[in-house]
Amino acid sequence: MAFYVYIVTNQRNGTLYIGHTDDIERRAHEHRNGVIRGFASKYGCRRLVWYDTFGTRDAALTRERQMKAWRREWKISLIEKDNPGWRDLADDWHLLGVRHYRMPYPPAAMNPDFRQEGGQSSAHPKLISATPAKAGAHGGWGGTSKVAR
Repeated sequence: MAFYVYIVTNQRNGTLYIGHTDDIERRAHEHRNGVIRGFASKYGCRRLVWYDTFGTRDAALTRERQMKAWRREWKISLIEKDNPGWRDLADDWHLLGVRHYRMPYPPAAMNPDFRQEGGQSSAHPKLISATPAKAGAHGGWGGTSKVAR
């Protein structure tokens, strides 16, 4: 089973919400439709602009907590490097049906060196490079990030 850390926003350079889930498609749908009340729905954070995949819930939760402690500019740099247009990564999922489409190349699958053993990174890494993946057959997007430790 995969676990995800993700960032949703209300607009480019707007309010950012970081969360984790075991079902990125469902969670993106919930954010998009304001299903769950809380910070993200209060500020209209409906656009999925970044996510990464982890092998365990603990690794995803650790990464979520680390990223929430980051300075805002680090979070924006991560999004800008992987998704410079701040495109809603879930757009294609909703056109095709949430349960029938998954990104062909999620970020972690393309770059196994992204995290240290156990899926954990240092608490305050510096972004040093990013490489967007080619769009999938259905226009899916996947990016990779590398961080210095």
